[in-house]
Amino acid sequence: MKVLYCDVCKKAVENPVPSRSFFHIADIDICEPCKDELDAAVKYTVRGKKPFDYSWFDELTLKLLRDGMQRGKIAAPKR
Repeated sequence: MKVLYCDVCKKAVENPVPSRSFFHIADIDICEPCKDELDAAVKYTVRGKKPFDYSWFDELTLKLLRDGMQRGKIAAPKR
């Protein structure tokens, strides 16, 4: 049995399936619930950003992940 630990919430993911029960973004492994939180936080922020730019999007994603690793959860930024 293989076990992977989420870098954000530190919970164990038993028998991880890539792109289904855990996700690898840059050098960070995250579980499915944390990925859902990340998607919600990015979606919340992207709605107010015009014009859209992929370099900005990548920076935002990595910033949210690194902040989430320090806090233990991914939080949507306040407006």
